[in-house]
Amino acid sequence: MSEPVYDIAVVGSGFAGSLLAMIARRLGRSVILLEKGKHPRFAIGESSTPLSNLLLEDLTTRYDLPRLKPLTKWGRWQRAYPEVGCGLKRGFTFYHHELGEAETNDSDRTRQLLVAASPHDEIADTHWYRADFDHFLVLEAQAAGVCYLDEVGLHAASESEEEIRIDGTRNSAKLTVRAKFVVDATGPRGFLHRALSLRGRPLPGFPHTQALFSHFSGVRRLDEPQAQPFPVNAAAVHHVFDGGWVWVLQFNNGITSAGTAVTDRMAERLKLADGAPAWDRVLELIPVLKKQFAAARLERPFIHVPRLSFRSGCIAGKRWALLPSAAGFVDPLLSTGFPLTLLGISRLAEIIGTDSFGAGLSAYSAQTDSDLLAAARLIGALYKSMANFPLFVSISLLYFAAVSFAEMARRLGKSRLAGSFLLHDHPLFGPQCKALLDSILRAESLDSQDLTERILRIIEPFNVAGLGDPARRNWYPVEAEDLYRGASKLEATPDEISAYLATAMPGSYFQAV
Repeated sequence: MSEPVYDIAVVGSGFAGSLLAMIARRLGRSVILLEKGKHPRFAIGESSTPLSNLLLEDLTTRYDLPRLKPLTKWGRWQRAYPEVGCGLKRGFTFYHHELGEAETNDSDRTRQLLVAASPHDEIADTHWYRADFDHFLVLEAQAAGVCYLDEVGLHAASESEEEIRIDGTRNSAKLTVRAKFVVDATGPRGFLHRALSLRGRPLPGFPHTQALFSHFSGVRRLDEPQAQPFPVNAAAVHHVFDGGWVWVLQFNNGITSAGTAVTDRMAERLKLADGAPAWDRVLELIPVLKKQFAAARLERPFIHVPRLSFRSGCIAGKRWALLPSAAGFVDPLLSTGFPLTLLGISRLAEIIGTDSFGAGLSAYSAQTDSDLLAAARLIGALYKSMANFPLFVSISLLYFAAVSFAEMARRLGKSRLAGSFLLHDHPLFGPQCKALLDSILRAESLDSQDLTERILRIIEPFNVAGLGDPARRNWYPVEAEDLYRGASKLEATPDEISAYLATAMPGSYFQAV
């Protein structure tokens, strides 16, 4: 008896694979979801953003997935699924360090940057504890009618005119899956990259980087300054230094995700491949982290990634496609992975909903690669400026201006104003931002004042968050007045802003600088 031919086979049951499988079922397709491991299991990539949550919420509405909608905001997540681990993310916290030097008072805030993403906890973003989050989604996929097989070892894929065939093993027996279309959700250098012998491509101007990370318990919270825009721990916390950075994400189940991403030169200095001893070296060089992790306990072995960034030379074929998470990866800095992946899911869902799966794949490939390159240019420039924190802050404003503009455009029902990630397709912002970032990546020395002035000019037509205001001294709360001042940039009226704020963010929650 021959194997059934599924409409869609999804390889990889992380959040992206399970979500796409559910959507495909909602579109009436027969779907099989294949997983090499077994849930619940560890996964990295954990911090959402406002844009990520807006994209996810749109997918839950468009494809009738109401049980997933509570996962898009901290408050309703805690009410609906308190057993699914997550962390409160009110914004982005950055601290700059000179390695090996004692911590000093920073009352003038020249070595910190706090950018709020929400004015209060109820509508805040989250860190996803992926062991719980992914397990929840794979159960939802099965409940939606997706055929799910775990502990599958796949080793080959072959494409014909009518279908694509995947071969592997399960429970020591041969396994063959036949499908009209295959989506790879297995991450960088994943299944189809190996099975189809796809080539990689460089990310122009981006440094070679490595990473070391794990999960911990018993991690203390940072000391809180007074009157900050949000609790500094309730954020994606970044500790930046020349040659790299450390992230710290705290979940509500007592687990803390932490790790470091560094250039090859810094990795050699730290002997990053040593694992735990290398982490101890990082802590010794950053006293505030040494204090924070003094009583920490390692919950799982360290993972060392000797080559962090990746870009596939091919993103789709006639009967297959890589999700953005499998097509490329830049760096955890700024949490760009989730929005890129969710944009890709949205685009692939539209293709799967058509009569011909092949239609639109060329555009999907181009969009996915363009989004990846836009992220790489920005993050590459940030790496180049890590020794010069005032410049690092200025460059980061390109990101925060683009995403805050895109988020508000979507909230106001004007998503046409921000159709691409980081506005890289915008006729004004896109070319100016690309030219500036390319010049930074090529430059042997950087003129901080000139670059900062250029950046402020570029973001001005899109700045709806009061970014770059020297009076705020690197602290940016969410303020209603910024939205009113930026209304015309969003082609909105003050009444439209008021209507949005009345339903989404009551005025009593807004903070003053």
